Amino acid sequence: MKKIILTCMAASVLLACTESKKEAGDTPQEFNYVVDQFADLQILRYQVPGFESLSLQQKQLLYHLSEAALMGRDILFDQNNRYNLPIRRTLEAVYNAYTGDKNDAQYKAFETYLKRVWFSNGIHHHYAEDKILPAFSVDYFKASVSKLDKSLLPLREGQSVEAFLEEIVPVMFDPAIMSKRTVQSGEQDIIVASANNYYGEGLTQKEVEAFYDKMKDPKDNTPISYGLNSRLVKENGQLTEKVWKVGGLYTKAIEPIVTELQKAIPFAENDHQKAVIEKLIEFYQTGDLRTFDAYSVLWVEDTASEVDFVNGFIETYGDPLGLKASWESTVNFINHEATKRTKIISDNAQWFEDHSPVDDRFKKKEVKGVTAKVITVAMIGGDCYPATPIGINLPNADWIRRDHGSKSVTIENITEAYHKASQGGGLGNEFIWSDAERELIKKYGFETGNLHTDLHECLGHGSGQLLPGVESDALKAYSSTLEEARADLFGLYYMADQKLVDLGLVPDAEAYKAEYYNFMMNGLMTQLVRIELGKNVEEAHMRNRQLIAKWVYEKGAADKVVEWKKKDGKTYVVINDYQKLRTLFGELLTEVQRIKSEGDLEAGKKLVESYAVTIDPALHAEVLERYAKLNLAPYRGFVNPVMKEVKNSTGEVTDIQLDYTEGYMEQMARYGRDYSFLPAWN
Repeated sequence: MKKIILTCMAASVLLACTESKKEAGDTPQEFNYVVDQFADLQILRYQVPGFESLSLQQKQLLYHLSEAALMGRDILFDQNNRYNLPIRRTLEAVYNAYTGDKNDAQYKAFETYLKRVWFSNGIHHHYAEDKILPAFSVDYFKASVSKLDKSLLPLREGQSVEAFLEEIVPVMFDPAIMSKRTVQSGEQDIIVASANNYYGEGLTQKEVEAFYDKMKDPKDNTPISYGLNSRLVKENGQLTEKVWKVGGLYTKAIEPIVTELQKAIPFAENDHQKAVIEKLIEFYQTGDLRTFDAYSVLWVEDTASEVDFVNGFIETYGDPLGLKASWESTVNFINHEATKRTKIISDNAQWFEDHSPVDDRFKKKEVKGVTAKVITVAMIGGDCYPATPIGINLPNADWIRRDHGSKSVTIENITEAYHKASQGGGLGNEFIWSDAERELIKKYGFETGNLHTDLHECLGHGSGQLLPGVESDALKAYSSTLEEARADLFGLYYMADQKLVDLGLVPDAEAYKAEYYNFMMNGLMTQLVRIELGKNVEEAHMRNRQLIAKWVYEKGAADKVVEWKKKDGKTYVVINDYQKLRTLFGELLTEVQRIKSEGDLEAGKKLVESYAVTIDPALHAEVLERYAKLNLAPYRGFVNPVMKEVKNSTGEVTDIQLDYTEGYMEQMARYGRDYSFLPAWN
């Protein structure tokens, strides 16, 4: 999944200023989208419109796929850091046993910390990737743990409570220990510096790269994704992979995933979908990456099924070398009305490829198998929960995309939830330059924001090709940032094309300006509210946006294409020439595609390090100060609906119903009880 994480700053500006359009199928206004708010997070809920109209067979298929989507939750926690499960379970034990004053300041700080650990699937911030430091004291934590029955704690075999605390307290409280989950740049050893659990202790970047380089065959035109589903460790001086499969690492979580997938098979909509599920089960049982590729081909070629899903080791953003994939799942069904938009785009994929500004050597002569649809998500899990993508494009293997195509989706009930929850937020009044831009965004913003997502996922990620002999991981730690930049630039370039007006995708030739302004303001300014003062930009999507925005600002400075302006002592982004801005987007797209197609690591590194990482401290401080007065949360995520089987007196399932009433802490505590299968130490 090449996924766009909706930047809350762009969304808040875009959505808060967009008129709510009441159309057929809109959810009732009284639905409560906001669930909770704490620290830098706001928790929302999403609705699943159209679910009631599905057949019982489709609902039962969704039910079992949704159960499978929840079964792997522990895997992601353990992948993110080897101490995440022991710490989470200790926190949950304290929370479940607590009978004291819940207004006590120390307890409230404890509760907030637990909420943040749940949200981030571990002790590191889900986006900034810095360690989350508790606001309660070490003494309070030790006293709370010491009161518990020893059987409730995830102790190692033979370990005392005192020794356990001695081990985990520094991990939680010392900012110098395991300080960042994933380090993706700089001159340090990024494997040693990263706190994630994809590699065993004592391994170096040089050792890892050498291990996988030996596996590669430059003549193989259909290479597996080396290392995708394993932890690389050193045993008796030798490097070996601990494969995530039934009977291997994480088997206690993978086995119930497989069980639910097997339960889903009788409800498959057609033989092709049945084959997809069966092949995924085979992959989980064997851990064989050739089988994973066979599954991916079957999955991308299934364009007839109404219900669809992703389940497995998919994205490599969390690995500094971009090799190993986090576990994730989404379960969904098609939104037929909205898919008319994406079908127009996919039907014209060859035209967009042919008219791209990039060098002809890097274009696909024949665009194959590009399918795009708008979906309604019914359940999210793993690395898609609680922070949720709004767009998906898969598979990630370049050769499968080349030979079999890709499948792209926009998740419109998630963007709709953002839209409804953001109305009246006030961000637009604070950061948008003038009423002219506000009117543009009010008139076109929601529509063009969704369209940019469509173009990014459906065409951007699927465009272009590698030159013969170039490896898909040639850009190493910079690959994710540059790939997201490439897809965003493709979408931005075409947002202003007359072709979109001719195809009826935008109402007129002015609409694109709303997305251009939102993107530039976000990339240069408003996304900075998500970063602590003095820190650099770390997350790949945020780096991508800053890279693009700062590059076009610099290259257009002589002509004042984009400029900074001051008003009442505040800084604003102003776009003076939208057409020249489009030209600059095209020039940068040309260079980023060249870097990917040629595997030019040095040029890619220079581009990212020069534009994507560092922040002007004065501007950063100003943005944070202005934002703080708005009392908004810079990050958002979701709770899932509760999916329930309805049975008759004989035990036969007669319906599947959705319940939207569960709160954030209730859901997280329930998941900790009902969907936690791994040992604490893996």
